[in-house]
Amino acid sequence: MGFVELKSVTAGYGGVPVLNGVDISIEQSDIGVIVGPNGAGKSTTLKAIFGLLKVQSGDILFKGETVTNFEPDRLVTMGLGLVPQEMNVFTSMSVDENLQMGAFIRNDDFSGTRDWVYDMFPPLKEKVRQKAGELSGGQRQMVAMGRALMSRPQLLMLDEPSAGLSPRYVGEIFEQIVKVNQAGVAILMVEQNARQALGFASRGFVLASGRNSFTGTGRELLDDPEVAKSFLGG
Repeated sequence: MGFVELKSVTAGYGGVPVLNGVDISIEQSDIGVIVGPNGAGKSTTLKAIFGLLKVQSGDILFKGETVTNFEPDRLVTMGLGLVPQEMNVFTSMSVDENLQMGAFIRNDDFSGTRDWVYDMFPPLKEKVRQKAGELSGGQRQMVAMGRALMSRPQLLMLDEPSAGLSPRYVGEIFEQIVKVNQAGVAILMVEQNARQALGFASRGFVLASGRNSFTGTGRELLDDPEVAKSFLGG
């Protein structure tokens, strides 16, 4: 049994399914990467797990417990975190205020977690009092990830973490994701830089038309000529 499992999940918007029986399973040690063409259901998969849209059929399990259609606030207390692609920071708040917002469910002293986040993302240490809206795209992404980590998630889901970033920051964000995973947090991410992301993924899932087209390790998918031809640009 996986740490996170989706079993034949069907979900969509307004009664129209976008996911047509998606199966995903990762362990706590994994970095799982979901790739595929636009409209394949990649972001919808993360939203379904996080309770942001109704699952019509199938099951979602977290640590062996069914969490299908649980509310997001309940999922956060259970150990799930999501960093959406857009509007993922409070732009008028400082970096430190953003991190404090991430700890809103906690009643304990979270200063140790905050110190850990700053150690995880060194560029933020010098920007503690700067408004998040004034940061570069890469630094804003670090704030968004850091804020999600303040609730001490066991699973961190990331929707297109490299979207709109310069090549330098893409590599830096990916390095930080690996560091977060090495600290004991399972990662499930949707990513447009498929080749680069599958290079460090332990599990890879290629979606097309709301279904699994290919599943394997990141390396297996990179080495599969059919995956390369159809989804990775040859």
